[in-house]
Amino acid sequence: MPSATPAISFDRITVRFPGVVALRDVSLAVLPGELHAIVGENGAGKSTLMKCLAGILDDYEGHIALWGRQVRFRSVAAARQAGIGILHQELNLVDELSVAANIFLGREKPGRCGFLDNRGMERAAAGLLRPLECDIPPRQPAGRLRIGDQQLVEIAKALSLDARVLIMDEPTSALTEVEAARLFSIIRRLRAGDCPNFRGHRGAALVGENGTGYPLGAFDGARAGGLSIFYISHKMDEVFRLADRITVLRDGRLVRTVARAETDPREITHLMVGRPIESAAPRYPRAVGDVLLEVRNLSLPWPGHARPWRLRDISFTLHRGEILGLAGLMGAGRTELLECLFGASPQPPQGEILIAGRPAALQNPTRALRAGIALLTEDRKRLGIFPNLSVLRNITLCSLDRAARLGGISASRERTLARDAAGQLGVKAPDLAAPITSLSGGNQQKALIGRWLLANPKVLLLDDPTRGVDIGAKADLYAIMDRLCREGIGIIVTSGELIELLAVCDRILVLCEGRLTGELRRGEASEQRIMELMACRPTDLAGPVRS
Repeated sequence: MPSATPAISFDRITVRFPGVVALRDVSLAVLPGELHAIVGENGAGKSTLMKCLAGILDDYEGHIALWGRQVRFRSVAAARQAGIGILHQELNLVDELSVAANIFLGREKPGRCGFLDNRGMERAAAGLLRPLECDIPPRQPAGRLRIGDQQLVEIAKALSLDARVLIMDEPTSALTEVEAARLFSIIRRLRAGDCPNFRGHRGAALVGENGTGYPLGAFDGARAGGLSIFYISHKMDEVFRLADRITVLRDGRLVRTVARAETDPREITHLMVGRPIESAAPRYPRAVGDVLLEVRNLSLPWPGHARPWRLRDISFTLHRGEILGLAGLMGAGRTELLECLFGASPQPPQGEILIAGRPAALQNPTRALRAGIALLTEDRKRLGIFPNLSVLRNITLCSLDRAARLGGISASRERTLARDAAGQLGVKAPDLAAPITSLSGGNQQKALIGRWLLANPKVLLLDDPTRGVDIGAKADLYAIMDRLCREGIGIIVTSGELIELLAVCDRILVLCEGRLTGELRRGEASEQRIMELMACRPTDLAGPVRS
């Protein structure tokens, strides 16, 4: 990179939480117009460092400079006024508000007679969503959207900010490869200054650590050099496609900052975890057993929608010791299918579900769990964790019968269960009694996986389980999935990463618009073939393609 006044510089940043040092003496600089990737395992300190810049955390040691002047933002509003925008890994939408209201929350446009200009905000929201090529209605309540659509709304909200520095924390974690490609196109346009809905920051003021105000125009590079982007991701293909330079953090410390052209994914992965990462593919073939789960002509109504069925005539089998993948674009019905199997669908499904050859009545999750079916939801924040409970209680919640003693719950047995599950999955927590919300997103996910493993399921449903999980944890999870299959469990897994499905699955079912358009076996599937079936309208096929 050419020499220039850094847009952002961090000088010996240290952040301490009770019982843990989240960051220790981290220093780095980001140039105007640079896309700078920040990578590391969960708990490495990536999001914590960005929170210091975005005004979410102000109790840190060290200094931050914006275009050469020291600043310390005491609030998100102050950082936003100075031109710092952030797209959080964890979704921060208000479920009861509309899409447009969420995008402009805290920046509402005034209308006449003291009312808000709702129509104006809806038009502006539609303009921000249009480049993302999604058809989300601006008036739709955010809580009714699937998590992938909510992620797109968060992206639109970030793009609406009049920013010169944009923080993108796992922006593609809930997106399919097609939606991610659209985002990459937007990023390229932002960096080139060719995005009509992004105006660039003008006329704001910076507030220094001593309270002194500085007009933005006083900073060299504030209006030149282009948008600077911090990009946090666990996906090496994204990092090496987009980044100019890459900074690696491990255990709260800076490991190295290196130009993308001077390194490769293998080196970066090793720097992140400090050890070699094994392949996701099993070392030797698994022995697939008899049919464990059979689904016959499953359909899910969609009342009031132009397409009357969320799912239509889905039939398949799952064998003992098999990993069955579900592929499909956003809205194809992957999550809805898993919800039907777990008794959590919005309407009762039609068709038959058989477990070990016997019809199963799965009207609710309690019955599904008793039948041996467990579901890890894709929306960890809203449907997975219990935010007011500890890490320990979140893990043991569905397995308290295993800690029962003399009519009560044995605290020591419960701790042993949670400690064993957390250790098996590598959950990083200062204490299992700590709130679940004190953990990083990836460690929360590991805790939830531990919850279901303690329930000893026959069928494990994993809805995008590696979303927000780092490379090392992914490898651990793949190994656990392989081990569970060898013990006789059947697994159905969805993922927005086709490479992941190709690596871990014995078979892959492809969905499009709620119908099954293909079934591909290991060794016969490819990214191109899956993409063709994902984009193939069901009316184009006489029946699902089987290989």
